[in-house]
Order: sequence, then structure tokens, then C-alpha cells
Amino acid sequence: MTQIADIIIIGGGIAGISAAARLAPHAKIVVLEGEPHLAYHSTGRSAAIFIRNYGNATLRALNGVSFSQLAGDMIGDNTLSQRGEMLLVREQDHAHLETYMLGADGVDQLTPAEACAMVPALKQDQFISAIYEADAQDIDVDLLVQGCARMARGAGAQIVTSAPVTALRRDAQTWQISTSNEIYEAPIVINAAGAWADRIADMAGVPQLGLQPMRRSAVMMGVPAGMDVRNWPLFGGIAEDWYAKPDGDRLMISPADADPVEPQDAWPDDMVLAEGLFRFEQMVDIPVIKPSHSWAGLRSFVPDHTPVCGFDSEHEGFFWLAGQGGYGVQTSPALSRLTADLVLQRESELSGDVLAGLSPARFR
Repeated sequence: MTQIADIIIIGGGIAGISAAARLAPHAKIVVLEGEPHLAYHSTGRSAAIFIRNYGNATLRALNGVSFSQLAGDMIGDNTLSQRGEMLLVREQDHAHLETYMLGADGVDQLTPAEACAMVPALKQDQFISAIYEADAQDIDVDLLVQGCARMARGAGAQIVTSAPVTALRRDAQTWQISTSNEIYEAPIVINAAGAWADRIADMAGVPQLGLQPMRRSAVMMGVPAGMDVRNWPLFGGIAEDWYAKPDGDRLMISPADADPVEPQDAWPDDMVLAEGLFRFEQMVDIPVIKPSHSWAGLRSFVPDHTPVCGFDSEHEGFFWLAGQGGYGVQTSPALSRLTADLVLQRESELSGDVLAGLSPARFR
């Protein structure tokens, strides 16, 4: 039997589940997630950090809107905790520094000695300066996802897991979506399928946007006895070729890789991890030991590296919520609110320039 809804959301990562939380009080919502549980792919493997100055001008506008939402305004629980971010600048990194500082707010420049006072393991002779964003925050991703799911379910949304979409077509007035067990129908479908968003579009007969999943890997590594890293900031190279983030009494270390791959359940490449650990080792007095475990996730970008949020101009009722890249968790409050505003035909708090920068019409 066909299940009827007002809006069907494809994807149960943070994009889809936060959109469901915003829309459920106003419409009958069904969320379809192909995996057995929510946030299995990119969301569940995020570095879990809020950095206000991360990304281009459009993304920074989304970051600014999202901060208070992550701090408790969205789900009622504060998902943020103080961390800080320090980026190290070598002699050859001036171009990266200029790009990062363009339009940056709340960033202090540090001498090598000041940087080493915050992260004593740094090799002071390996960099010429650093920048520090005190307002960078850890994000409790699980708390955020579960809070959004609770909000959505509490307002009547149906969240269906283990329900990969097998067919998607438009009838006269509605979209019909088939899974392995059920058929669903709604006038609006929100494509929040992450790395699979272009494949969902192709299934629907909607032109793709050129979405490219990029693999990002990480390891968890212990530190020598007596070294307390718990209050260190996230630290790494401003060229984004490695970073490390405290996780309890260990360090999560990433080579900051961005290797193009097909949509998949991503796994790390041992050589890529080794190269990243080598770059880390050049900058710190911490012996590299065998990591306790490693993993990889996907960060999916459209060509201009800016998310896509809006109705497709050529296909009625098909809404894009994709291309969040490495910014998906921290921008989810702003993008989910914009999704609700556009779907419910409300005025958005975002500027016209930001709306244009996010619209799928820029690719048509």
C-alpha cells in the first residue's frame, strides 16, 4: 500500500534529520534512510568542530547563523564545548594565510612562542607564526542528531531506516518513491542523500549538479604518559595538509586528505594515513605510535564548494539539500531553517547574496 506524505526527505544524516525537525510541526514528513541507523556515513564520521571562519563568505554567513542554534536554541541542549583552533603558518604558507584571513573575524595572530605555550609539543623552529580562533567549539554530533530526531518524531515525522530508494519518478502532481519494502508518495521530495545526491537526482530524471565525494581519513593515537592534551586546541597546518584534535587523553590525527572517490562506505588508505602522520611528526615532539584505530568518511562538494539548498528550477517539487562538503554539521541549523523557509514559502533571514550563492539555479 502506498504511504502518502506532504514531504519525503531522502537521507537521515544531519542535513535530512535537521530539516525534518524544522518541517515536522508544519507538514506530514517521512524520512527515508538507506542504512540501519541515522548518521551512518559523513555525519557520524565528522571531526565534530565548529569553526566560525571555516569556508567561503557564504559558508561563514551560515556559520554565524548556526552558532546560537548549536548552543541550545535548536534542540534545547547545548551541543558545543570550548576547544579553540590553532593553524600553523610556515614560510611558504603566506598565500594560504591571506586567503584565510580575508573577512575573518575573531582570529588572533600568535608568535611561535605563544603557540608553543598553548601546545607545548610543537617544534617552534618549524613555523613562523600561527593564528588562533578562541571561539572554535567541539560539537556533540550524536546529541545534535538525536535531538533533531526527537524533535521530528515528537511533531509526528516518520523516520524509516534500512529503506534505500530503488525508484523515484514524478506523476502529474506528486513524486512516487519506491524502497525495497514500501512505496511513498508526496508532492515534495528533499534530496538530502549526501554523497548519493546526484544518483538520487539521476534516478528522478533531474540533471546532476556535479557532486564529487572526497575521502577524509583519520586515526586515533595515544600520547606519552604524562602528556595532558585534553585542553589543547585543535591544531594543524594552515595549508590544510594535516590537523590533530584532542579526544580525551588521545589525539585524533588526520592527513586532511580530499581524494575523489565514488559514493561508498569509505575506508582509509594506509599510505595516505602514513603521509599525514609524517607531516604531523615533522611539526611536533610526539612519537608516532601505532594508532588504536582508523576510519574514513566522505565530504561531498559541488564545483564551487558551496552547499546547494533550494528547489530545482526545472523539476517541480524536487528540493536539493546537498553539497555540504566538510561544513555539514556546523551549518545544519542554518541550512535546515532555510530549507523550511523555502518549502513553507516564508521569508529567510539570510541575505539575497547568500540565498543566490546556495540556490541550485546557479548550475542551470
